[in-house]
Amino acid sequence: MVSGGDDHHDRDSNIINIHHHFKVKVSETEVVAAALPLQDHWLPLSNLDLLLPPVDVGVFFCYDNKTSSTSPTSTGDMSFGAMVGLLKKALAQALVSFYAFGGELVQNAEGEPELLCNNGGVDFVVASADVELSELDLYNPDASVESKLVPAKKRGVLAVQATELKCGGIVVACTFDHRIADAYSANMFLISWAHMAQSKPFSLLPSFRRSLLNPRRPAGRHVDSSLDDMYVPITALPPPTAAAAGESDHLVGRIYHVKAERLEELQALAGSNGCHKRPSKLESFSAFLWKMVAKCAASDGPEKVCKMGVVVDGRRRLSRPAEAMDSYFGNVLSIPFGGKRVEELAEKPLSWVAGEVHEFLEVAVTEEHFLGLIDWVEAHRPVPGLAKIYCRGSEDGPAFVVSSGQRFPVSEIDFGWGKPVFGSYHFPWGGDSGYVMPMPSPAGNGDWVVYMHLLKKQVQLIEEEAAHIFRPFTFDYVLNNK
Repeated sequence: MVSGGDDHHDRDSNIINIHHHFKVKVSETEVVAAALPLQDHWLPLSNLDLLLPPVDVGVFFCYDNKTSSTSPTSTGDMSFGAMVGLLKKALAQALVSFYAFGGELVQNAEGEPELLCNNGGVDFVVASADVELSELDLYNPDASVESKLVPAKKRGVLAVQATELKCGGIVVACTFDHRIADAYSANMFLISWAHMAQSKPFSLLPSFRRSLLNPRRPAGRHVDSSLDDMYVPITALPPPTAAAAGESDHLVGRIYHVKAERLEELQALAGSNGCHKRPSKLESFSAFLWKMVAKCAASDGPEKVCKMGVVVDGRRRLSRPAEAMDSYFGNVLSIPFGGKRVEELAEKPLSWVAGEVHEFLEVAVTEEHFLGLIDWVEAHRPVPGLAKIYCRGSEDGPAFVVSSGQRFPVSEIDFGWGKPVFGSYHFPWGGDSGYVMPMPSPAGNGDWVVYMHLLKKQVQLIEEEAAHIFRPFTFDYVLNNK
């Protein structure tokens, strides 16, 4: 039985119908393997996979079991047991093609992680929670979701949990090893799993052609020196500083919704100087957050440097056949970042900060950048590398990463009983760098759902000064946008 959670939150007292101390009772844990026998084989990680530290990513979907579906398998009164049976059967079928999720990571002779595709299967947890969907405090996922509704992965690459709620709703959650899949790959799997549940064919079969990301030869010859400013071999990392270890502040998770008109206002402000190409919504949003986090750090010293990274997907940057990269399963990511003095970021207009975001992103949206990054990893193997945005020295200010979740397919994850009324990533990745994931609202109206994992004092400042933009996510939002 899993229970617990912190009942502290910083919202107005008029927000009601939330529960923190609900209990989750596990009734069954089973290993689900691929429906067809698979021959054991080794799958090497690509050079871009090797840049990822051993962190797990969580994702969850909430269903009220009342949502109508056009699926021929949809039943408004499907029992929880029938739902679980359908999920397991479809998962076993999906693992035939997505066999990487049924394997395990082991070290090879060089000490690097490698995937043993042995059909070891996926841990599938069945549970019940004494809470209704409308009572879930989704604004505070650390208390309501973590280790309760999103499973902790204990073995293998992927873990799944299906939790029945008091109202008859269900939460379906997964935790996967980031070294095996990025968000694009996980989305591909989730959609295929849902298609299997509805007896639909896969829209996209995964490809594990690591040759698509082979380094050029000789290794290191083509590496641009700018990559040494973005990535670092872990053997060159400075030891943790006493100051960082003794900090009293801590990272907290929050989920907000941002109205479409607020995003448009930010975009208009960010592009108001006319000195560069009109910024995207993501650039404008990221620039605003960079200013807010910097302002929070101003009291620590105006000379402190605040760093922000933005995740870039390289699939469209590489001149490979489009169909090959569309189906490629693995990590194809880079994290360019910028660093500016907190005083400068806090005082300059949003349009200037957006220009800085655009400038550091330009470096990483080219084919040469990704080819060079593959070569950079090859030149340092078997020593693993890490994005410098994760590494904070004693003289540095705050650092955080914005990841674009605009492809998050929340409305497509229909297992046969209707579309989710809510879905989000949950990624408390550890360390002292923050993480922000904006995703499309399940309402499909241009709003965003934003998962934030930032220092508590940063969250407090954002809520105080940008309450008109970042609205704490409550179930009322779901009811009002059906």
